[in-house]
Amino acid sequence: KETLIDRKLPEHIAIIMDGNGRWAKNRALPRTAGHAAGSKKFKEIARYCNKIGIKHLTVYAFSTENWRRPKEEVDAIMNIFRDYLRDSANFKSENIKLEFIGDRTGMPEDIVELMAQAEYDSKDATGLKCYMAINYGGRDELVHAVRDIVKEGIAPEDITEDTISAHIYTKHYPDPELIIRPSGEYRLSNFLIWQSAYS
Repeated sequence: KETLIDRKLPEHIAIIMDGNGRWAKNRALPRTAGHAAGSKKFKEIARYCNKIGIKHLTVYAFSTENWRRPKEEVDAIMNIFRDYLRDSANFKSENIKLEFIGDRTGMPEDIVELMAQAEYDSKDATGLKCYMAINYGGRDELVHAVRDIVKEGIAPEDITEDTISAHIYTKHYPDPELIIRPSGEYRLSNFLIWQSAYS
């Protein structure tokens, strides 16, 4: 009998972590409870992807637009990040490599330090490569890429799609074949907009 592992699996899956607030509202819980549940579910998904042999997983955890949410909610999300990052050492024993994409400028200093520590602690892992998009926006990523290209003095006529792909946050890994948005929405919401062209 064929199992999931016997089938051809995508090399890279990307997930827009969305719907946590609605999940909480439907259960008469505060939105922060939804974010905590989403964080727990992410850990389960990462471990399962590692188990079945997915090579790359990118999750949209916090967008550049999320700063516009109420301060109480943003603070709660940041505290969930802190708890997750302190717990991320558990991934090391599971052979999961953790990296972060996005603009770390403006993020709380202690979280930036925890992110760097988590990356260092898991740098030698050879299993699932898990990328968390934090303070990330697809358009913002392209702006950063263009600025870097200009700084390098690359002539306009020499700029190709490969040039841009070589200057975005995800330059070291393949574009996602599959993008999942569990809330039921069909929008990309500024997530991997260059990389998702053929997803």
